[in-house]
Amino acid sequence: MASASGSPVRVRFCPSPTGNPHVGLVRTALFNWAFARHHQGTLVFRIEDTDAARDSEESYDQLLDSMRWLGFDWDEGPEVGGPHAPYRQSQRMDIYQDVAQKLLDAGHAYRCYCSQEELDTRREAARAAGKPSGYDGHCRELTDAQVEEYTSQGREPIVRFRMPDEAITFTDLVRGEITYLPENVPDYGIVRANGAPLYTLVNPVDDALMEITHVLRGEDLLSSTPRQIALYKALIELGVAKEIPAFGHLPYVMGEGNKKLSKRDPQSSLNLYRERGFLPEGLLNYLSLLGWSLSADQDIFTIEEMVAAFDVSDVQPNPARFDLKKCEAINGDHIRLLEVKDFTERCRPWLKAPVAPWAPEDFDEAKWQAIAPHAQTRLKVLSEITDNVDFLFLPEPVFDEASWTKAMKEGSDALLTTAREKLDAADWTSPEALKEAVLAAGEAHGLKLGKAQAPVRVAVTGRTVGLPLFESLEVLGKEKALARIDAALARLAA
Repeated sequence: MASASGSPVRVRFCPSPTGNPHVGLVRTALFNWAFARHHQGTLVFRIEDTDAARDSEESYDQLLDSMRWLGFDWDEGPEVGGPHAPYRQSQRMDIYQDVAQKLLDAGHAYRCYCSQEELDTRREAARAAGKPSGYDGHCRELTDAQVEEYTSQGREPIVRFRMPDEAITFTDLVRGEITYLPENVPDYGIVRANGAPLYTLVNPVDDALMEITHVLRGEDLLSSTPRQIALYKALIELGVAKEIPAFGHLPYVMGEGNKKLSKRDPQSSLNLYRERGFLPEGLLNYLSLLGWSLSADQDIFTIEEMVAAFDVSDVQPNPARFDLKKCEAINGDHIRLLEVKDFTERCRPWLKAPVAPWAPEDFDEAKWQAIAPHAQTRLKVLSEITDNVDFLFLPEPVFDEASWTKAMKEGSDALLTTAREKLDAADWTSPEALKEAVLAAGEAHGLKLGKAQAPVRVAVTGRTVGLPLFESLEVLGKEKALARIDAALARLAA
Protein backbone atom coordinates (compact mmCIF):
# COMPACT_ATOMS: atom_id res chain seq x y z
CA MET A 1 0.00 0.00 0.00
CA ALA A 2 1.09 3.55 -0.69
CA SER A 3 -0.40 6.97 -0.03
CA ALA A 4 -2.80 8.73 -2.39
CA SER A 5 0.19 10.26 -4.17
CA GLY A 6 1.97 6.93 -4.42
CA SER A 7 4.61 7.66 -1.78
CA PRO A 8 5.64 4.85 0.64
CA VAL A 9 3.69 4.29 3.85
CA ARG A 10 4.65 6.57 6.74
CA VAL A 11 2.72 6.23 10.00
CA ARG A 12 3.28 7.73 13.40
CA PHE A 13 2.78 6.85 17.04
CA CYS A 14 2.64 10.02 19.11
CA PRO A 15 1.80 9.53 22.80
CA SER A 16 1.91 12.16 25.52
CA PRO A 17 4.29 11.44 28.42
CA THR A 18 1.62 11.66 31.12
CA GLY A 19 1.29 8.85 33.66
CA ASN A 20 1.83 5.17 32.98
CA PRO A 21 1.34 3.73 29.47
CA HIS A 22 -2.04 1.98 29.14
CA VAL A 23 -3.28 -0.92 27.04
CA GLY A 24 -5.35 1.29 24.72
CA LEU A 25 -2.20 3.20 23.87
CA VAL A 26 -0.36 -0.07 23.31
CA ARG A 27 -3.10 -1.30 20.94
CA THR A 28 -2.71 1.91 18.90
CA ALA A 29 1.07 1.52 18.84
CA LEU A 30 0.71 -2.14 17.80
CA PHE A 31 -1.60 -1.42 14.87
CA ASN A 32 0.63 1.41 13.61
CA TRP A 33 3.80 -0.67 14.01
CA ALA A 34 2.27 -3.74 12.32
CA PHE A 35 0.87 -1.59 9.48
CA ALA A 36 4.28 0.00 8.87
CA ARG A 37 6.10 -3.34 8.96
CA HIS A 38 3.52 -5.08 6.75
CA HIS A 39 3.95 -2.44 4.05
CA GLN A 40 7.74 -2.07 4.51
CA GLY A 41 6.99 1.51 5.51
CA THR A 42 8.29 3.91 8.13
CA LEU A 43 7.16 4.23 11.74
CA VAL A 44 7.74 7.68 13.24
CA PHE A 45 7.76 7.74 17.06
CA ARG A 46 6.91 11.27 18.17
CA ILE A 47 6.42 12.64 21.68
CA GLU A 48 3.58 15.12 22.21
CA ASP A 49 4.89 16.92 25.28
CA THR A 50 3.46 20.43 25.00
CA ASP A 51 1.44 20.13 28.23
CA ALA A 52 4.09 21.21 30.73
CA ALA A 53 1.70 20.83 33.67
CA ARG A 54 1.12 17.11 33.03
CA ASP A 55 4.14 15.86 31.09
CA SER A 56 7.12 14.41 32.93
CA GLU A 57 10.53 12.99 32.12
CA GLU A 58 9.67 9.93 34.20
CA SER A 59 6.70 9.20 31.94
CA TYR A 60 8.85 9.87 28.87
CA ASP A 61 11.40 7.30 30.07
CA GLN A 62 8.58 4.83 30.77
CA LEU A 63 7.25 5.26 27.25
CA LEU A 64 10.60 4.41 25.69
CA ASP A 65 11.14 1.51 28.08
CA SER A 66 7.65 0.15 27.32
CA MET A 67 8.20 0.35 23.56
CA ARG A 68 11.44 -1.61 23.93
CA TRP A 69 9.84 -4.19 26.25
CA LEU A 70 7.01 -4.73 23.76
CA GLY A 71 9.54 -5.29 20.99
CA PHE A 72 8.56 -2.25 18.92
CA ASP A 73 11.31 -0.60 16.93
CA TRP A 74 10.91 2.76 15.22
CA ASP A 75 12.57 4.24 12.15
CA GLU A 76 12.52 7.88 13.24
CA GLY A 77 12.18 9.41 16.67
CA PRO A 78 13.87 9.61 20.09
CA GLU A 79 17.23 7.83 20.36
CA VAL A 80 17.10 7.14 16.61
CA GLY A 81 16.88 10.59 15.07
CA GLY A 82 15.81 11.17 11.49
CA PRO A 83 15.36 13.83 8.82
CA HIS A 84 12.48 15.57 10.64
CA ALA A 85 14.08 15.97 14.07
CA PRO A 86 13.45 17.01 16.74
CA TYR A 87 10.74 14.48 17.56
CA ARG A 88 9.57 16.07 20.81
CA GLN A 89 6.97 18.79 20.35
CA SER A 90 8.38 20.84 23.21
CA GLN A 91 11.46 21.37 21.04
CA ARG A 92 9.47 22.47 17.96
CA MET A 93 7.71 25.60 19.26
CA ASP A 94 9.32 27.93 16.72
CA ILE A 95 7.89 25.79 13.93
CA TYR A 96 4.32 26.06 15.28
CA GLN A 97 4.57 29.81 15.82
CA ASP A 98 5.77 30.26 12.24
CA VAL A 99 2.91 28.17 10.80
CA ALA A 100 0.33 29.95 12.96
CA GLN A 101 1.55 33.32 11.65
CA LYS A 102 1.36 32.07 8.06
CA LEU A 103 -2.23 30.95 8.63
CA LEU A 104 -3.09 34.39 10.05
CA ASP A 105 -1.39 36.23 7.21
CA ALA A 106 -3.23 34.15 4.59
CA GLY A 107 -6.62 34.63 6.24
CA HIS A 108 -7.02 30.97 7.21
CA ALA A 109 -6.98 31.97 10.87
CA TYR A 110 -7.99 34.98 12.92
CA ARG A 111 -7.66 36.37 16.43
CA CYS A 112 -10.63 35.82 18.72
CA TYR A 113 -11.13 38.16 21.70
CA CYS A 114 -14.26 36.53 23.18
CA SER A 115 -14.10 35.95 26.94
CA GLN A 116 -15.10 32.59 28.39
CA GLU A 117 -18.17 34.16 29.97
CA GLU A 118 -19.30 35.56 26.62
CA LEU A 119 -18.76 32.20 24.94
CA ASP A 120 -20.76 30.38 27.63
CA THR A 121 -23.63 32.89 27.39
CA ARG A 122 -23.92 32.59 23.63
CA ARG A 123 -23.67 28.80 23.75
CA GLU A 124 -26.52 28.59 26.27
CA ALA A 125 -28.63 30.88 24.08
CA ALA A 126 -27.91 28.69 21.04
CA ARG A 127 -28.91 25.56 22.94
CA ALA A 128 -32.12 27.19 24.12
CA ALA A 129 -32.91 28.07 20.51
CA GLY A 130 -32.20 24.53 19.34
CA LYS A 131 -29.16 25.61 17.35
CA PRO A 132 -25.61 24.18 17.29
CA SER A 133 -23.73 25.42 20.35
CA GLY A 134 -20.23 25.61 18.87
CA TYR A 135 -18.38 28.84 18.29
CA ASP A 136 -20.61 31.29 16.41
CA GLY A 137 -17.92 33.15 14.45
CA HIS A 138 -18.32 36.35 16.46
CA CYS A 139 -14.73 37.51 15.82
CA ARG A 140 -14.45 36.30 12.23
CA GLU A 141 -14.73 39.74 10.62
CA LEU A 142 -13.73 42.28 13.25
CA THR A 143 -13.09 45.86 12.17
CA ASP A 144 -9.90 47.67 13.17
CA ALA A 145 -11.95 49.73 15.61
CA GLN A 146 -13.33 46.61 17.30
CA VAL A 147 -9.84 45.12 17.58
CA GLU A 148 -8.57 48.37 19.08
CA GLU A 149 -11.42 48.43 21.59
CA TYR A 150 -10.81 44.83 22.69
CA THR A 151 -7.11 45.50 22.97
CA SER A 152 -7.71 48.61 25.09
CA GLN A 153 -9.76 46.42 27.44
CA GLY A 154 -6.67 44.26 27.96
CA ARG A 155 -8.14 41.21 26.25
CA GLU A 156 -5.62 38.59 25.14
CA PRO A 157 -6.85 36.84 21.98
CA ILE A 158 -6.59 33.22 21.03
CA VAL A 159 -6.07 32.21 17.41
CA ARG A 160 -8.91 30.35 15.69
CA PHE A 161 -8.83 28.45 12.44
CA ARG A 162 -11.44 29.61 9.92
CA MET A 163 -13.45 26.56 8.84
CA PRO A 164 -14.79 26.61 5.24
CA ASP A 165 -18.54 26.91 4.79
CA GLU A 166 -18.88 23.53 3.13
CA ALA A 167 -19.39 19.88 3.97
CA ILE A 168 -16.27 17.80 4.52
CA THR A 169 -16.30 14.21 3.32
CA PHE A 170 -13.53 11.66 3.74
CA THR A 171 -13.18 7.89 3.53
CA ASP A 172 -12.16 6.41 6.85
CA LEU A 173 -9.98 3.30 6.43
CA VAL A 174 -12.02 1.53 9.13
CA ARG A 175 -15.48 3.11 8.88
CA GLY A 176 -15.94 4.02 5.23
CA GLU A 177 -17.23 7.35 3.92
CA ILE A 178 -18.09 9.98 6.53
CA THR A 179 -19.51 13.47 5.97
CA TYR A 180 -19.55 16.39 8.40
CA LEU A 181 -21.82 19.37 7.72
CA PRO A 182 -20.35 22.85 8.28
CA GLU A 183 -22.78 23.75 11.10
CA ASN A 184 -21.36 20.82 13.09
CA VAL A 185 -17.71 21.83 12.68
CA PRO A 186 -17.28 25.43 13.91
CA ASP A 187 -14.09 27.48 13.92
CA TYR A 188 -11.71 26.18 16.56
CA GLY A 189 -8.76 27.38 18.60
CA ILE A 190 -5.22 26.59 17.50
CA VAL A 191 -3.16 28.91 19.75
CA ARG A 192 -3.85 29.87 23.37
CA ALA A 193 -3.97 33.47 24.53
CA ASN A 194 -0.50 33.03 26.06
CA GLY A 195 0.87 32.04 22.66
CA ALA A 196 1.12 28.31 23.38
CA PRO A 197 0.05 26.16 20.42
CA LEU A 198 -2.76 23.67 20.92
CA TYR A 199 -2.93 20.00 19.94
CA THR A 200 -5.31 21.01 17.15
CA LEU A 201 -2.41 22.82 15.45
CA VAL A 202 0.74 20.95 16.45
CA ASN A 203 -0.49 17.44 15.66
CA PRO A 204 -1.45 18.06 12.01
CA VAL A 205 1.50 20.39 11.45
CA ASP A 206 3.90 17.68 12.60
CA ASP A 207 2.10 15.08 10.49
CA ALA A 208 2.40 17.39 7.49
CA LEU A 209 6.08 18.21 7.97
CA MET A 210 6.94 14.58 8.71
CA GLU A 211 5.03 13.53 5.57
CA ILE A 212 2.75 11.09 7.38
CA THR A 213 0.63 9.18 4.85
CA HIS A 214 -1.72 7.27 7.16
CA VAL A 215 -3.07 8.34 10.55
CA LEU A 216 -4.26 5.37 12.62
CA ARG A 217 -5.65 6.53 15.95
CA GLY A 218 -8.45 6.04 18.45
CA GLU A 219 -12.13 6.56 17.71
CA ASP A 220 -12.25 9.36 20.29
CA LEU A 221 -10.37 11.58 17.80
CA LEU A 222 -12.78 10.97 14.92
CA SER A 223 -14.65 14.26 15.46
CA SER A 224 -11.41 16.23 15.06
CA THR A 225 -10.78 14.81 11.58
CA PRO A 226 -12.85 17.29 9.52
CA ARG A 227 -11.08 20.16 11.27
CA GLN A 228 -7.71 18.65 10.48
CA ILE A 229 -8.62 18.00 6.85
CA ALA A 230 -9.58 21.67 6.45
CA LEU A 231 -6.31 22.68 8.10
CA TYR A 232 -4.40 20.34 5.80
CA LYS A 233 -5.91 22.02 2.75
CA ALA A 234 -4.70 25.37 4.08
CA LEU A 235 -1.25 23.92 4.84
CA ILE A 236 -1.01 22.55 1.30
CA GLU A 237 -1.88 25.98 -0.06
CA LEU A 238 0.88 27.49 2.11
CA GLY A 239 3.42 24.88 1.00
CA VAL A 240 3.69 23.34 4.47
CA ALA A 241 1.97 20.05 3.58
CA LYS A 242 2.18 17.90 0.46
CA GLU A 243 -0.99 15.84 0.85
CA ILE A 244 -3.82 14.96 3.21
CA PRO A 245 -3.14 11.64 4.95
CA ALA A 246 -5.62 8.78 4.98
CA PHE A 247 -7.36 8.40 8.35
CA GLY A 248 -8.35 5.22 10.13
CA HIS A 249 -10.08 5.38 13.51
CA LEU A 250 -9.65 2.32 15.70
CA PRO A 251 -12.56 1.07 17.84
CA TYR A 252 -12.91 1.89 21.51
CA VAL A 253 -11.53 -0.60 24.03
CA MET A 254 -14.28 -1.16 26.59
CA GLY A 255 -13.79 -2.10 30.23
CA GLU A 256 -16.15 -3.14 33.02
CA GLY A 257 -19.78 -2.18 32.54
CA ASN A 258 -19.17 -1.59 28.83
CA LYS A 259 -17.56 1.75 29.58
CA LYS A 260 -14.61 3.02 27.57
CA LEU A 261 -11.43 1.76 29.22
CA SER A 262 -9.84 4.83 30.78
CA LYS A 263 -6.13 5.31 31.40
CA ARG A 264 -7.16 5.88 35.03
CA ASP A 265 -8.68 2.40 35.19
CA PRO A 266 -6.23 0.13 37.09
CA GLN A 267 -6.98 -2.66 34.60
CA SER A 268 -5.56 -0.54 31.79
CA SER A 269 -2.05 0.03 33.16
CA LEU A 270 0.69 -1.63 31.11
CA ASN A 271 2.91 -1.73 34.20
CA LEU A 272 0.36 -3.98 35.90
CA TYR A 273 0.71 -6.58 33.14
CA ARG A 274 4.49 -6.39 33.22
CA GLU A 275 4.52 -6.85 37.00
CA ARG A 276 2.19 -9.85 36.76
CA GLY A 277 4.45 -11.53 34.26
CA PHE A 278 2.59 -11.24 30.99
CA LEU A 279 4.78 -11.96 28.00
CA PRO A 280 4.98 -9.13 25.47
CA GLU A 281 4.03 -11.59 22.74
CA GLY A 282 1.02 -12.86 24.72
CA LEU A 283 -0.26 -9.39 25.58
CA LEU A 284 0.20 -8.15 22.01
CA ASN A 285 -1.56 -11.23 20.62
CA TYR A 286 -4.59 -10.47 22.79
CA LEU A 287 -4.59 -6.71 22.11
CA SER A 288 -4.51 -7.37 18.37
CA LEU A 289 -7.82 -9.20 18.76
CA LEU A 290 -9.45 -6.01 20.04
CA GLY A 291 -10.73 -4.98 16.64
CA TRP A 292 -8.86 -7.36 14.33
CA SER A 293 -8.36 -11.08 13.79
CA LEU A 294 -5.94 -13.23 11.85
CA SER A 295 -8.68 -15.68 10.90
CA ALA A 296 -12.05 -16.85 12.19
CA ASP A 297 -10.60 -19.96 13.82
CA GLN A 298 -7.14 -18.88 15.03
CA ASP A 299 -6.70 -16.80 18.17
CA ILE A 300 -3.08 -17.73 18.92
CA PHE A 301 -0.39 -16.42 16.61
CA THR A 302 3.04 -14.82 16.65
CA ILE A 303 3.78 -11.16 16.04
CA GLU A 304 5.45 -12.19 12.78
CA GLU A 305 2.23 -13.87 11.64
CA MET A 306 0.29 -10.75 12.53
CA VAL A 307 2.63 -8.47 10.59
CA ALA A 308 2.39 -10.72 7.54
CA ALA A 309 -1.44 -10.56 7.57
CA PHE A 310 -2.25 -7.15 9.04
CA ASP A 311 -4.06 -4.43 7.15
CA VAL A 312 -6.10 -1.66 8.69
CA SER A 313 -8.93 -2.28 6.23
CA ASP A 314 -9.59 -5.53 8.16
CA VAL A 315 -10.09 -3.69 11.48
CA GLN A 316 -13.70 -3.77 12.70
CA PRO A 317 -15.33 -0.48 13.74
CA ASN A 318 -17.36 -1.91 16.63
CA PRO A 319 -16.13 -1.37 20.21
CA ALA A 320 -14.01 -4.22 21.57
CA ARG A 321 -14.37 -5.41 25.16
CA PHE A 322 -11.22 -6.11 27.17
CA ASP A 323 -11.61 -9.57 28.74
CA LEU A 324 -8.90 -10.16 31.34
CA LYS A 325 -9.56 -13.91 31.58
CA LYS A 326 -9.16 -14.35 27.83
CA CYS A 327 -6.03 -12.21 27.94
CA GLU A 328 -4.59 -14.48 30.65
CA ALA A 329 -5.54 -17.62 28.73
CA ILE A 330 -3.83 -16.40 25.56
CA ASN A 331 -0.77 -15.43 27.57
CA GLY A 332 -0.69 -18.92 29.05
CA ASP A 333 -0.70 -20.37 25.55
CA HIS A 334 2.30 -18.21 24.66
CA ILE A 335 4.11 -19.34 27.82
CA ARG A 336 3.72 -22.93 26.63
CA LEU A 337 5.10 -21.99 23.22
CA LEU A 338 8.42 -20.87 24.75
CA GLU A 339 11.51 -23.04 24.62
CA VAL A 340 12.04 -24.45 28.13
CA LYS A 341 15.36 -22.64 28.45
CA ASP A 342 13.71 -19.35 27.54
CA PHE A 343 10.92 -20.02 30.03
CA THR A 344 13.36 -20.71 32.88
CA GLU A 345 15.14 -17.40 32.23
CA ARG A 346 11.99 -15.31 31.91
CA CYS A 347 10.83 -16.55 35.32
CA ARG A 348 14.00 -15.30 37.07
CA PRO A 349 12.55 -12.00 38.39
CA TRP A 350 9.95 -13.97 40.39
CA LEU A 351 12.49 -16.44 41.80
CA LYS A 352 14.61 -13.98 43.74
CA ALA A 353 14.27 -11.18 46.28
CA PRO A 354 12.27 -9.15 46.89
CA VAL A 355 9.52 -11.24 45.26
CA ALA A 356 10.50 -14.74 46.37
CA PRO A 357 9.78 -15.62 50.03
CA TRP A 358 12.78 -17.95 50.42
CA ALA A 359 16.32 -17.01 51.32
CA PRO A 360 18.64 -16.66 48.30
CA GLU A 361 20.89 -19.42 49.60
CA ASP A 362 17.93 -21.84 49.71
CA PHE A 363 17.28 -21.55 45.98
CA ASP A 364 18.44 -24.72 44.24
CA GLU A 365 19.22 -24.26 40.54
CA ALA A 366 19.15 -28.00 39.79
CA LYS A 367 15.67 -28.34 41.29
CA TRP A 368 14.48 -25.29 39.37
CA GLN A 369 15.75 -26.71 36.09
CA ALA A 370 14.08 -30.04 36.86
CA ILE A 371 10.67 -28.61 37.77
CA ALA A 372 10.54 -25.87 35.12
CA PRO A 373 9.13 -28.03 32.25
CA HIS A 374 6.27 -29.12 34.52
CA ALA A 375 5.60 -25.59 35.75
CA GLN A 376 5.52 -24.24 32.20
CA THR A 377 2.40 -26.26 31.40
CA ARG A 378 0.43 -24.73 34.29
CA LEU A 379 1.01 -20.97 34.32
CA LYS A 380 -1.14 -18.20 32.90
CA VAL A 381 1.30 -15.46 33.95
CA LEU A 382 4.93 -15.77 35.04
CA SER A 383 4.33 -14.34 38.52
CA GLU A 384 2.39 -17.52 39.39
CA ILE A 385 5.69 -19.39 39.43
CA THR A 386 6.59 -18.16 42.93
CA ASP A 387 3.66 -19.86 44.68
CA ASN A 388 3.95 -22.93 42.47
CA VAL A 389 7.55 -23.76 43.41
CA ASP A 390 7.93 -22.28 46.91
CA PHE A 391 7.58 -25.77 48.46
CA LEU A 392 10.93 -26.69 46.87
CA PHE A 393 12.93 -23.86 48.41
CA LEU A 394 11.25 -23.11 51.73
CA PRO A 395 12.26 -25.14 54.82
CA GLU A 396 8.59 -26.01 55.37
CA PRO A 397 5.55 -25.68 53.11
CA VAL A 398 3.29 -22.68 53.58
CA PHE A 399 -0.06 -24.20 54.52
CA ASP A 400 -3.19 -22.71 53.07
CA GLU A 401 -5.56 -23.38 55.98
CA ALA A 402 -8.53 -23.81 53.67
CA SER A 403 -6.58 -26.40 51.68
CA TRP A 404 -5.57 -28.22 54.87
CA THR A 405 -9.17 -28.42 56.07
CA LYS A 406 -10.38 -29.54 52.65
CA ALA A 407 -7.80 -32.31 52.25
CA MET A 408 -7.31 -33.59 55.79
CA LYS A 409 -10.63 -35.28 56.42
CA GLU A 410 -11.43 -38.12 58.79
CA GLY A 411 -9.15 -41.04 58.05
CA SER A 412 -6.43 -38.91 56.44
CA ASP A 413 -3.96 -39.91 59.18
CA ALA A 414 -4.38 -43.59 58.34
CA LEU A 415 -4.07 -42.89 54.61
CA LEU A 416 -0.92 -40.78 55.11
CA THR A 417 0.61 -43.49 57.28
CA THR A 418 0.07 -46.08 54.54
CA ALA A 419 1.21 -43.69 51.82
CA ARG A 420 4.41 -43.02 53.74
CA GLU A 421 5.15 -46.74 53.97
CA LYS A 422 4.51 -47.25 50.25
CA LEU A 423 6.57 -44.18 49.28
CA ASP A 424 9.44 -45.20 51.54
CA ALA A 425 9.72 -48.45 49.60
CA ALA A 426 9.22 -46.86 46.15
CA ASP A 427 11.73 -45.97 43.43
CA TRP A 428 12.25 -42.17 43.75
CA THR A 429 13.79 -41.84 40.32
CA SER A 430 10.43 -42.62 38.68
CA PRO A 431 7.32 -40.40 39.01
CA GLU A 432 5.30 -43.35 37.77
CA ALA A 433 6.58 -45.50 40.66
CA LEU A 434 5.61 -42.75 43.14
CA LYS A 435 2.17 -42.61 41.58
CA GLU A 436 1.79 -46.38 41.95
CA ALA A 437 2.75 -46.10 45.64
CA VAL A 438 0.06 -43.49 46.38
CA LEU A 439 -2.46 -45.43 44.26
CA ALA A 440 -1.76 -48.56 46.29
CA ALA A 441 -2.20 -46.61 49.54
CA GLY A 442 -5.55 -45.31 48.33
CA GLU A 443 -6.73 -48.76 47.31
CA ALA A 444 -5.86 -50.03 50.79
CA HIS A 445 -8.34 -47.51 52.17
CA GLY A 446 -10.97 -47.80 49.46
CA LEU A 447 -10.03 -44.51 47.75
CA LYS A 448 -9.33 -43.65 44.16
CA LEU A 449 -6.14 -41.86 43.22
CA GLY A 450 -7.67 -38.37 43.18
CA LYS A 451 -8.78 -38.54 46.79
CA ALA A 452 -5.75 -40.48 47.92
CA GLN A 453 -3.24 -37.97 46.61
CA ALA A 454 -4.96 -34.86 48.08
CA PRO A 455 -3.64 -35.28 51.66
CA VAL A 456 -0.18 -36.18 50.31
CA ARG A 457 -0.11 -33.07 48.14
CA VAL A 458 -1.13 -30.75 51.01
CA ALA A 459 1.35 -32.39 53.40
CA VAL A 460 4.22 -31.90 50.96
CA THR A 461 3.36 -28.62 49.15
CA GLY A 462 0.85 -26.92 51.46
CA ARG A 463 -1.81 -26.59 48.73
CA THR A 464 -4.54 -28.67 47.12
CA VAL A 465 -3.63 -27.54 43.61
CA GLY A 466 -0.28 -26.99 41.98
CA LEU A 467 2.29 -28.69 39.81
CA PRO A 468 2.05 -32.41 38.93
CA LEU A 469 2.38 -34.17 42.30
CA PHE A 470 4.60 -37.09 41.45
CA GLU A 471 7.10 -35.06 39.44
CA SER A 472 7.11 -32.58 42.35
CA LEU A 473 7.86 -35.41 44.83
CA GLU A 474 10.74 -36.63 42.67
CA VAL A 475 12.30 -33.14 42.47
CA LEU A 476 11.80 -32.41 46.18
CA GLY A 477 13.48 -35.69 47.11
CA LYS A 478 12.62 -38.62 49.33
CA GLU A 479 14.09 -37.31 52.59
CA LYS A 480 12.27 -33.96 52.56
CA ALA A 481 9.01 -35.42 51.27
CA LEU A 482 8.81 -38.12 53.95
CA ALA A 483 9.77 -35.60 56.65
CA ARG A 484 6.86 -33.40 55.59
CA ILE A 485 4.44 -36.31 55.70
CA ASP A 486 5.70 -37.05 59.22
CA ALA A 487 5.11 -33.41 60.19
CA ALA A 488 1.59 -33.57 58.79
CA LEU A 489 0.87 -36.74 60.77
CA ALA A 490 2.12 -35.06 63.92
CA ARG A 491 -0.13 -32.07 63.27
CA LEU A 492 -3.12 -34.35 62.74
CA ALA A 493 -2.34 -36.19 65.95
CA ALA A 494 -2.18 -32.90 67.83
